[in-house]
Amino acid sequence: MTELGRHLDRRTLLHLGTGGAAVLGAAAGPMVFGGAAFSSRAGAPSLIRDRITLTSGVQSGDVTTQSGVVWARASRPGRLVARVRSGRRTRLVRGPWATPDTDLTAKLVLDGLAPGRDHDVELGFLDTHGQVGELQTARFSTASVQPARTSFVWTGDTCGQGWGINPDLGGLLGYRAMHATRPDCFIHAGDTIYADGPLEEEVVEPDGQVWRNLVTEEVSKVAETLTEFRGRHRYNLLDDNVRAMYADVPVIAQWDDHETTNNWWPGEVLEDPRYTQERRVDVLAARARRAWQENMPIADGRAHRRGSGFGEARIYRKISRGPNLDVFCLDMRTFKGENTPGLEKEKTRLLGEEQVDWLVREVRRSRATWKVISADLPLGIVVPDGEVNQESLANRDPGAPLGKELEIAEVLSAFKRHGVKNIVWITADVHYCAAHHYDPARAGFTDFDPFWEFVAGPIAAGTFGPNEMDATFGPEVVFSAHADTPNESPRKGHQFFGHAEIDSDGQLTVSLRDLTGAVLWSKELEPV
Repeated sequence: MTELGRHLDRRTLLHLGTGGAAVLGAAAGPMVFGGAAFSSRAGAPSLIRDRITLTSGVQSGDVTTQSGVVWARASRPGRLVARVRSGRRTRLVRGPWATPDTDLTAKLVLDGLAPGRDHDVELGFLDTHGQVGELQTARFSTASVQPARTSFVWTGDTCGQGWGINPDLGGLLGYRAMHATRPDCFIHAGDTIYADGPLEEEVVEPDGQVWRNLVTEEVSKVAETLTEFRGRHRYNLLDDNVRAMYADVPVIAQWDDHETTNNWWPGEVLEDPRYTQERRVDVLAARARRAWQENMPIADGRAHRRGSGFGEARIYRKISRGPNLDVFCLDMRTFKGENTPGLEKEKTRLLGEEQVDWLVREVRRSRATWKVISADLPLGIVVPDGEVNQESLANRDPGAPLGKELEIAEVLSAFKRHGVKNIVWITADVHYCAAHHYDPARAGFTDFDPFWEFVAGPIAAGTFGPNEMDATFGPEVVFSAHADTPNESPRKGHQFFGHAEIDSDGQLTVSLRDLTGAVLWSKELEPV
């Protein structure tokens, strides 16, 4: 592993660069944006001194063969507009208004895109005078409808355990390493923020070195208000590496627990004394989910509605990336039952009945070579919640499935019964990386076909592991890389992400990589 020292240039991350921005239409009259004219209102000033700027960069997400979502945040209220270019084709699309009700964020769904093409989407905001402000470009490639090479990276866990943006080291370098692989998309498998993890300006590491965090007001305490949850998302986008990657690589985002608070489940009431304003998890989760939805470029139409955002949206979804890849994003938080020892003889909730039915149905229907299931919790890793209870589905009992294990057993059995092949599970959550092979020959439950689970993370948080494994589904730890000591500083380099590349003929190569992008382990999988 590479240890990161202070030889890297110091950056100031409080200043957000314009990224090649331009001001179009400084004079009153028709404003030209991408070849289309917008009429300014009568009495508009001849010189725009307070143009709308893009405070948090630009993003794209949930890009398929023919559609995608673009996102930006404005410095003041304005209407999102996009100039979409692909080859010689250019079109202008007007989006919604960014207002304080959405924390000045706006998203725009782009439909009817050409498959297998590079797209440049220049984003900006129109003010009430019809003047265009700062412009930045989001770039992405739609998936091809013909078999073609494709790739993605995945990880989780950003700015957790007290380790935030350290300008001394160049910021969140894991994002730079992922960006350097030039993936077609990025799957953030949960813990996109740490709403429950306050940051201090200085952290003294075990070896005496001082970790220096960039700190804003909203990240200095646990998030309880909507403003504080929103501020956590704005914090991550202060980092140059994150903004550069998001401008070039479409995101497929899912949430886990730290977007709200550690190990939460619906109906929980916190006993944590740090929460002085609100301890009802359902209230906190509603605020957290609204902030998360405002800041993630997700395509589900229900997720775009305003309001509380908690009961209206569905986070679990399928993203089609061409003939060789379908990505199934799970939501293992919204429908989860209480954390218990996990030894109930009756089935308890992790996904919930509706999501289980959806997953089995959509995986069965998939004609893609590879069906990648992105889970925000691992399958066979024991993840304790205190001395007795379990956070994930594994319960330390190696025998037949019990409690939350029964849901996953139902899913795995259905895949076998319907002859579904080429399924791979990916996850993050446990703050180390690993490759697990599951086989009924080693298992307490045998009604399933063998499969792989690949674990990668954290990308910018404390490193832990390895955890105990539960033998119910027969996992073998083929590879593991983890911390030397619990909550190890990112400076040590034990930060991890996964990279997957599918050739046009369907061969899948999965690699687990460290903070520098170095390959620690890889596996080639042939489709059957």
